Amino acid sequence: MESLAADLARRLADRAEAVCRHYLSNGRRHGRYWLVGDVDNTPGRSLYVRLWSDSADKPAGKWTDAATGEHGDLLDLIAANRRTAGFADTLDEARRFLALPEPETREPRRKPPPAPSGSPEAARRLFAMAQPIAGTLAETYLHERGITDLRQCRSLRFHPRCWYRGDKADQRARVRDAWPAMIAAVTGPGGHLTGVQRTWLALGGGDKAPVSTPRRAMGDLLGNAVRFGPVNDVMVAGEGIETLLSLRQVLPTMPMAAALSANHLTAIDFPAGLRRLYIARDDDAAGIGAARTLIERAVEAGIEAVQLIPELDDFNDDLRAFGVGALADWIRPQLVPEDVARFWTPAREARTANSGKRMIA
Repeated sequence: MESLAADLARRLADRAEAVCRHYLSNGRRHGRYWLVGDVDNTPGRSLYVRLWSDSADKPAGKWTDAATGEHGDLLDLIAANRRTAGFADTLDEARRFLALPEPETREPRRKPPPAPSGSPEAARRLFAMAQPIAGTLAETYLHERGITDLRQCRSLRFHPRCWYRGDKADQRARVRDAWPAMIAAVTGPGGHLTGVQRTWLALGGGDKAPVSTPRRAMGDLLGNAVRFGPVNDVMVAGEGIETLLSLRQVLPTMPMAAALSANHLTAIDFPAGLRRLYIARDDDAAGIGAARTLIERAVEAGIEAVQLIPELDDFNDDLRAFGVGALADWIRPQLVPEDVARFWTPAREARTANSGKRMIA
């Protein structure tokens, strides 16, 4: 199996540009590289693939995503792009691209056993089955909430028919078995997926689905979060996905993490090297209490804690009520001056330059 993989990787490298044009069609060639946003074929320039070899230590087909640190050969790229279920499926996909015949002998494929309901493994499989949000009802839903800048949002995906199990509050005759859904990856500080949150959406994508519990999470949530942007020494933590994405409209380069509830916010794990934590507080009793507890934990860990307080109930309410400019003006005085210089100016310039444009990278 290893020699077969090496042979397929070499064949793919010999046709590196054709591979990129097929799997990363939203990218473009720039000199000796193919540039695109990420392995999901999002427009952008973060991921680069070497199209031909300069020397033995710079082989064709090697790729790196500068935003995430991911890298590999073209087999790895195909696996990530197609979200193949296993190594054998990746080899099959590579053979189909190369128009190669099936091997003469192969072991019969065994269907994996079902994952326990609500388990991290079930969460990983659901996220693998979902697709990038660009052009989907999940993107429509976020746009309706004033969230249009979706850079560094690979933790969000879309599933067109996600199973929904109604409860006693749902009238069975009026509730569908499946709805379109935004699927958010819950990960630990190291990036390992431990769970997902499902947000079921109305069929037009303009709002959440008309069910009793349009949001449900599964997997291991305690200490983990839905993360946006690579972690460094400064981070924002809050409860809801929409709350954090609203802040990212004015601070798109600052790493953020949504713990999904007030209780989980109090227990969020601190990444190694974190020295300042902004807490995007919801303005209700649960949010205020969670912020107080998290501040105590941060101080005990030697981390500076700073609260970000909305005008209304949360920052998505602020964004929808007052707009991006007013939200920016409200947030800036709450930032530490060092972070204004570090995160603020590029963010405001980007917002001005791209006003009214959809941004996904």
